[in-house]
Amino acid sequence: MSVETWTYIIVSITFAVYIYIGYWARVRDTQGFYVAGRGVHPIANGAATAADWMSAASFISMAGLISTLGYDGAVYLMGWTGGYVLLALLLAPYLRKFGKYTVPDFVGDRYYSQTARLIAAIAAIFISFVYVAGQVRGVGIVFSRFVGVDIATGVIIGVAVVGFFAIIGGMKGVTYTQVAQYVVLIIAYAIPAFAISSVLTGNPIPQMGFTFSDLMPKLNQIHQDLGFAAYTASTKPMIDVFCITMALMVGTAGLPHIIVRFYTVPNVKDARISAGWALLFIALLYTTAPALASFARYNLIQTLNGKSLEEVRAIPWVAKWEKTRLLQFTDKDGDGRITFAPGRAFNLKSGRPDFTSPNPASRNEVYFDNDIIVLSTPEVAGLAPWIIALVAAGGLAAAMSTASGLLLVVSSSVAHDIYYRLINPGASEAQRLLVGRVMIGVAVVIAAYFGVNPPGFVAQVVAFAFGLAASSFFPIIVLGIFDKRMNSQGAIAGMLTGLIFTTVMILLMKSDVLFGQAAPALPNWFGISAEGIGTVGMVLNFVVAWVVSRATAAPPETVQHMVEDLRIPRGAGAASAHD
Repeated sequence: MSVETWTYIIVSITFAVYIYIGYWARVRDTQGFYVAGRGVHPIANGAATAADWMSAASFISMAGLISTLGYDGAVYLMGWTGGYVLLALLLAPYLRKFGKYTVPDFVGDRYYSQTARLIAAIAAIFISFVYVAGQVRGVGIVFSRFVGVDIATGVIIGVAVVGFFAIIGGMKGVTYTQVAQYVVLIIAYAIPAFAISSVLTGNPIPQMGFTFSDLMPKLNQIHQDLGFAAYTASTKPMIDVFCITMALMVGTAGLPHIIVRFYTVPNVKDARISAGWALLFIALLYTTAPALASFARYNLIQTLNGKSLEEVRAIPWVAKWEKTRLLQFTDKDGDGRITFAPGRAFNLKSGRPDFTSPNPASRNEVYFDNDIIVLSTPEVAGLAPWIIALVAAGGLAAAMSTASGLLLVVSSSVAHDIYYRLINPGASEAQRLLVGRVMIGVAVVIAAYFGVNPPGFVAQVVAFAFGLAASSFFPIIVLGIFDKRMNSQGAIAGMLTGLIFTTVMILLMKSDVLFGQAAPALPNWFGISAEGIGTVGMVLNFVVAWVVSRATAAPPETVQHMVEDLRIPRGAGAASAHD
């Protein structure tokens, strides 16, 4: 059978499973809708957290970035991995002990301010929509290549399935669907990695083959022969590497759709256990990504460089990916052969290649979108059609699992934190549930729009969401837990400062991508790129929040006692008794 037939079969089966689980897990109360009734087993929650965390950016785009950027792409791996450790050790147990539904819930109650709650809710919605843009783009890419439908149709199918199990099942439906999606995505990621490692290195374990074979020296030499820097060499300024890594780390710890996962377990002890399981499940993919990225880079160069256009276009996978316009060639020197070299193969406008205006300043004649590296690797390596289809299903699982968590954050922020807490505190259980479900439907429509009109490649867009989370939520949550002197004025000033600064800087640094300008209005800020500017926003948030809180009245005594009680390690049993 063909790849497309296998894809139809595997994707149809997995979608049917997701829909069945969503129907099985349907809920009729707000606690089930927002926190899955607080009854999720820690191992299941660990798998769901891993799936929620390993989005299309992790599955589709992270290995693509490492493959293209080499050593510099590893900042995404370091930042996202380290960030989860930070979240699990520093924040998750305390937030679970606090026992609320959402991050804005924590901010509103800890800082005894409806204004702070509103700002946190708006920030959560903003961050979630920035993040979800990357997920639905991943859905569109998979459908456009492997199912034979256009991107718009593929996005609509994907968000419709997500919307179904999120609307009827809420957090409970999302959680158990994510468990199934984790199984799909990790199998889909591991099988081609093991197969390609065995072929290229003679060792079927990709981590071992990547580390102990001669592949990396050969890849370094090939890179240098073609005019690139060595694959293992860094080209970014160290301050930018540090800032990107830090922004991704603290952004992880501030992401509302990850934090809320720790509200779904019965008690604090289970929150810690589920964090450990999640870290193990995440490590299975994250330790494989650098190996898969290197294998993909080596195979791509060997397959494409120096071949004639006729030879290249005769390769089945090349012809199919070229139709998506995510892979394109241009013969600049007229020799009829493809040259893989540094630089852009095409002039870029609004972040997309301009196929009618080749750039004569560059020898590079290949445009290869980062987001198709993982999806195309099994085809490049000549693996069986069912493995290629399985990878497509894994990419969809990764994108949809995270999208469902993000849509639920949007829903809870509007229905619980704004409608119930601020507009209609007397709303009945049925009214709150109805508003929550309607808001998921609205969010699905907005997400579909972003999927059809993507703002950039997946990992880049997601990195911006992390920067916004780093500059808005992380400082306020940390100070809310560990500084009883922090007051509402400091929290509001800090959040606004961090969020506004980071948003404005990203818009200036990416004005060429976002607004179609020839060059960004601000290329960098003292050597720090848009992906790392969230670190500066975080520092500003910390400083402003601390200064303003010390210049204004202390919080009420009841709030200070609540903070002290939150930090006292009285044991999981005692802590659970206060849920």
